[in-house]
Amino acid sequence: MPALTPFHIAFPVHDIDKARRFYGDVLGLPEGRSDTTWIDYDLFGHQIVAHLKPGMQAADERNHSNPVDGHDVPVPHFGVVLEMADWKLLAERLKQQNIQFVIEPYIRFQGQVGEQATMFFLDPSGNALEFKGFNDMGQLFAKA
Repeated sequence: MPALTPFHIAFPVHDIDKARRFYGDVLGLPEGRSDTTWIDYDLFGHQIVAHLKPGMQAADERNHSNPVDGHDVPVPHFGVVLEMADWKLLAERLKQQNIQFVIEPYIRFQGQVGEQATMFFLDPSGNALEFKGFNDMGQLFAKA
């Protein structure tokens, strides 16, 4: 399998300073280029960009959810699939930062093809993030 090409995603935030504290300090992401209305971050080798959206309210009602494995999964959302050890480190970091989880860290599809750890939380602007962890990355696209 060839090396993955980094993806790019831009998303709205209501407060650029709160975004900087969340993505930089809480998540610990390296900051790239920035301006007064946007900030680039390195999300495990991928480029995400927080863009200030004037007039946007924090955690507005744009998020919806779908039932998955007994949980209401926020849609839309974005995040990264990590090796399990890195996922556990991130989950612990977020707990130490007192992040309020939409879905607490847990193992989904336990004992089945595609077993994975997952957690969901919101940034200060209400953007939903999911981080997954796999013991076996070969299971990422495996079918039952």
